[in-house]
Amino acid sequence: MENKKMIQSNQMDPKIWSRLPEDVLEHLLSFLPLKTFLKLRSTCKHFKTLLFSPPFISKHSPSSSSSSSSSSSPFSSFFLLSHPQFPRQYPLFDTVHNNWRNLSLCISPVLPSSSSVLLSSSNGLLCFSRSSSSSFIITNVLARSSRVVKYPNLPFSFESVTLISSSNNGYKLFVMSAFGSSSQVFVYDSLVHSWSQFGGFDLILNENHHQEGVFHDGYLWFITPEPYFIVFMDLDNGVWKRSNFELPSEVTFARLVSDGDKTMFLISGNGSNGISRSMKLWELNGDSKIWVEVENVPELICRKFLSVCYHNYEHVYCFWHKGLICVCCYSWPEILYYKVSRRTWHWLPKCPSLPDKWSCGFRWFSFVPELYAFV
Repeated sequence: MENKKMIQSNQMDPKIWSRLPEDVLEHLLSFLPLKTFLKLRSTCKHFKTLLFSPPFISKHSPSSSSSSSSSSSPFSSFFLLSHPQFPRQYPLFDTVHNNWRNLSLCISPVLPSSSSVLLSSSNGLLCFSRSSSSSFIITNVLARSSRVVKYPNLPFSFESVTLISSSNNGYKLFVMSAFGSSSQVFVYDSLVHSWSQFGGFDLILNENHHQEGVFHDGYLWFITPEPYFIVFMDLDNGVWKRSNFELPSEVTFARLVSDGDKTMFLISGNGSNGISRSMKLWELNGDSKIWVEVENVPELICRKFLSVCYHNYEHVYCFWHKGLICVCCYSWPEILYYKVSRRTWHWLPKCPSLPDKWSCGFRWFSFVPELYAFV
C-alpha cells in the first residue's frame, strides 16, 4: 500500500502543464521530432493553439535567423521522393540535418484515393492529380487541409503542371494541355476560384516530359527544345514573349532554375553533335542580359551524371531548394546538388528503403512544411 502511494506521489501532476509559462512550454516542444510534433496537436486545444501559433512557427522554422533554433527545429526542409515503388508513400531527406528520415510522408488521411499522382510543389503546398475524380488536389500536409480543383473541362489531358504559391497571394496552377497539333494553357487562380484559358506555346511540348515552368520576376519561364531559346508567360493575361537572353554556345541541353527572388540560373550540357562533354552552371546578369559562367561541374561528377543520363537529356530536370540548385534524372535515384553559398557540388545518398532492383520514375520535389501556406 505504501509502495502504491509512493508511485502515485512521484507521478507528475497533469495540471502542471497548464501552469507552465508559454515560453517554457514552447521551448520544450521545440525538441520534439517531426513525427511526434504532427501528432501532438490532437492531445488538447491549448497545445494545438500554441504549436501552430505564428511566434512558434517563425521561431522554430529553418528560415529563422537564429541558428540555434534552426538546428533543433521540428520544422525542417526536405527533398521528397516520389516513385512507383513507393505507392502513396514519400520518403523524406532532411536537408537541414543532412540525413534520411525514418518516416515517409503518408498522404492517406488527406488523399484517400490510390489514383492520386504528385505533380508539383511550392512553398509547403503539394499538387496531385486524381484522374478518378477528374480533379487536381492542392494539399497542405502539415495543416491536413486540401482543396479540390476540378479539371477545366472534360475530357481533359495535360502535358505539364506547375504550382506557383505565395503566402500572401494564394496560389496559381499552370496547366499546359495539347489539342491535336496545338496547345492550350489553363491557369487556375485560388483567389477567384476559377480557370482562365489562353493560347499555348507549341514548341515547349516537344521536350516537356518532366519539365516544369520556372517562376521568376513575376513570369513563368521555359526553354524550348533545339534550337534553344527562352520564352516566358505573364500568368495574369496569358501573353507569351520570347526573351532576349541569348543562351551560351555549344549547348546540348539547358534547364532554368530560379531562387524565387532576384537570381536566375542555367544548368547546361556543353558539347557538339548532341553529345555533352561537360556541364556548366550560369547566372543571369540582369543588367547586361547575358549569362555569366559560375562553375564548371567537376569532371568526375560530370562524367557520372552524363553516364546516368546516357544522353537522354529529356530525362533531366532541375529545381531550387533552400539555397541548393538540384539537378536530377528521371532514371536515377540520386540528386546532384550545388550549394550556392559554399560553391560546392554534392551527391545525395540513395534512399536506404529503395529496393536493390528499381526502375525509372524518380521524381524529386522541394518540400518545406508551412502551416500557413494558403489552401
